[in-house]
Amino acid sequence: AILGPPEVNITSCPNCINVTIKLPTSHFREKGKLLSLIDIYEELDYNITLKSLDGEHKRPRQKTTEEVFSTVIEELYPSRNYCVSVEVSASLNRHSTPSPWKCVAADSEARQGYHEVAVAGAVCVALIIAVVLKCVHAAGFILPKISFPKTLV
Repeated sequence: AILGPPEVNITSCPNCINVTIKLPTSHFREKGKLLSLIDIYEELDYNITLKSLDGEHKRPRQKTTEEVFSTVIEELYPSRNYCVSVEVSASLNRHSTPSPWKCVAADSEARQGYHEVAVAGAVCVALIIAVVLKCVHAAGFILPKISFPKTLV
């Protein structure tokens, strides 16, 4: 039997993408119940192929004992488009169909966040300086309103 394509969803995170994989269903039944691939094989291997401007990269084979699981591909370039295809196989069954390509751009959220914080911080500092200057001016330390006699200066 050929292990059908897994269901794949990808979402972006700062400089990374999160890949959620749902194993393909099996066609085997036991006592009327549809068996999952985990019921049959206990452990499955999965390969993720990552496609970007630099070409295709097969990631090291990993194992799973879960029907639905997630993995994060890190250290990606922000704002760059990445596509993912996943293939599932078992030690006793290497015949498989890869999932269709799913694409997403890796987020540069972290950098935007820092930028907004920096702008907000600068605005706050400017307001604080303005308030301090106003208070100092009102107290008469800057440009005193009353001119004192020369003997007191």
